[in-house]
Amino acid sequence: MKKFVYIAASLFLTITMQAQDRPQPKPGPAPSINIKKPESFTLKNGLKVLIVENNKLPRVSYTLTMDNPPYAEGAKKGVSDILSAMIGNGTENIAKDKFNEEIDFLGANINFWASGASANGLSRYSSRLLELMSDGALNPIFVQEEFDKEKAKLIEGLKSDEKSATAIASRVESLLTYGKEHYNGEFTSEETLKNVTLDDVKLNYNTYFVPGNAYLVIVGDVDYKKTKKEVEKLFGKWKKATAPQLTYSNPIDVQYSQINFIDVPNAVQSEIAVVNLSKLKMTDKDYFAAILANQILGGGGEGRLFLNLREAHGWTYGSYSSLGSGKYINKFRSGAAVRNAVTDSAVVEIFNELKKIRKDLVSDEELRNAKAKYVGNFVMQIEKPTTVARYALNKETQSLPDDFYENYIKNINAVTAEDIRNAANKYFLADNSRVVIVGKASEVLPSLEVMSKKEKMPIFYFDKFGNKTEKPVVKKEIPAGVTAQSVLKKYIEVIGGEKALNNVKTTAMFSKGTIQGQALDLTIKKSIGNKMSFVVSGMGMELGGVKTNGTKAFEIQQGQRKEITDAEKLDYIIKFASPFAEFNLLNEANLSLSIETIKESDAYAIKNGKHTYFYDVKTGFKVAEANEIEQAGQKMTQTTYFEDYKDVKGIKFPYKTIMNVGMDIEFTTSEVKINEGVTDKDFE
Repeated sequence: MKKFVYIAASLFLTITMQAQDRPQPKPGPAPSINIKKPESFTLKNGLKVLIVENNKLPRVSYTLTMDNPPYAEGAKKGVSDILSAMIGNGTENIAKDKFNEEIDFLGANINFWASGASANGLSRYSSRLLELMSDGALNPIFVQEEFDKEKAKLIEGLKSDEKSATAIASRVESLLTYGKEHYNGEFTSEETLKNVTLDDVKLNYNTYFVPGNAYLVIVGDVDYKKTKKEVEKLFGKWKKATAPQLTYSNPIDVQYSQINFIDVPNAVQSEIAVVNLSKLKMTDKDYFAAILANQILGGGGEGRLFLNLREAHGWTYGSYSSLGSGKYINKFRSGAAVRNAVTDSAVVEIFNELKKIRKDLVSDEELRNAKAKYVGNFVMQIEKPTTVARYALNKETQSLPDDFYENYIKNINAVTAEDIRNAANKYFLADNSRVVIVGKASEVLPSLEVMSKKEKMPIFYFDKFGNKTEKPVVKKEIPAGVTAQSVLKKYIEVIGGEKALNNVKTTAMFSKGTIQGQALDLTIKKSIGNKMSFVVSGMGMELGGVKTNGTKAFEIQQGQRKEITDAEKLDYIIKFASPFAEFNLLNEANLSLSIETIKESDAYAIKNGKHTYFYDVKTGFKVAEANEIEQAGQKMTQTTYFEDYKDVKGIKFPYKTIMNVGMDIEFTTSEVKINEGVTDKDFE
């Protein structure tokens, strides 16, 4: 399985980078902005309707939004997720399949979620589109069968994220920043989903899907008077109601910058987030300075964080920042995903950039480029119906002045370098930041502890659900008498024994998996004489793989073959291409042994150069392999996990293989053949 690391990134990871070396053109005179004002009216039930006629294209878009105060779901967190999945699956008047068929026939898009709906399509079908959207939104059907199905899908999704460092980081970051009781801090779990019933979904819909704080924005090739009558007919019967106004205590920032560390032993890189709370509103005088400050710091590939952590140091694929704004509490966040060995250094550099933008004036070029990007995006988007709808809605929900967008470019261009520094000091709290790090403690903590003492930034430890915990044990004592060789010999013994394994001349394993819905076949054939064929197929072709005949080796990419000439890689592939590579590993001189945690169980880790093999301390089975590779100029570790060992003619093979290539791809073995089904042609 180890050979997959040489092809996985090219098979499954697509990294898109935009060139940053072109000089920015000099900006011309600011264009005059004339955003057509919507005509509006309010129904008796409280629904406010905004109509913007735009006859340039024969299209129309509808957006229904509930501008309700946010609320916590508590022990039933996930009820709104289930509602979002169920609403729109048919109505009291139209069956689910017929509803979807008609949408397809009209060439339209209609979507529903727990707090709104949207539809867009050709204006010739505008009346029918509005009918379908209103019917789906106001007359949904909630049946037990659909509820059970959607609930099961959500639980399955949670299970697939259980060991994902990215998913854990997102969950714990919000929880620690806002608190468990806050609506922004709670998270959906299998436990909370199991508490949700169909009646809870119905109650949530009846309580929050109401017209009291709702807006219907219509943009496109429509007639105001005709559309007004249609809206009154379709939405006038919507029962008048207002969602409850709940209040929550605002969370507070930490008193001093600190590191919150979460140990995820299978993490192949560290997820870093430097966070503080934000109360920025679009009506604030420093709003434009604040968003430009964020753009300069980490708004894209030209941001300081990206230029530092990626371009200057090569530690990450990208480093960015974001600054939330709105009526309710939000956050400022800067961060990156970096390889384990540079976690401490990356944190230091992020803080260096935070301190720099708070202390020094930004350059004229940086400010000019940031303004040009905002103005350019604004001008490019201004004619789009979705943009017009969003702007109209923002004016209502954010209490913006009528000329907010007409003066947008003027206000952007008025920002000075001094304004940027003031905004950075107000919103980027370098001295009161929570640094949330999710990573592999055994590889990250030693250097992170040294850094924390130097920077006077204490470390606190949490589990993957945000509960305080003890410092993870980084280095565990190896029992007396246990060596790398004894671990390898135990593995050989537990899977069948030296005598049985020596009788094996060839092996063939056939497995199936999926990635983003695409079926994949994994075929691995091995033979004595260090011969191997490792091929991933899909879409009727060989997507990737490695083959060696014991002398030469080839990489397969999209059906094309390329000979491997790198001496180190070639030597490794040939050396470990035999049916049971542990026999060859026994003869390696430079093996190191340690104990690490793999999927919450202790495993002996045998390191041989860039390759590490993990064997369960209790069972002796091989549970994982990790390999250091370089992809797109970045060093990274890819890990393959082995589970579900089954006996085949007296020898045990793993029937479940999970390959981590930025996402987990699970292959299930259907058949293993010993001493049959393999010929020399397989290795050509």
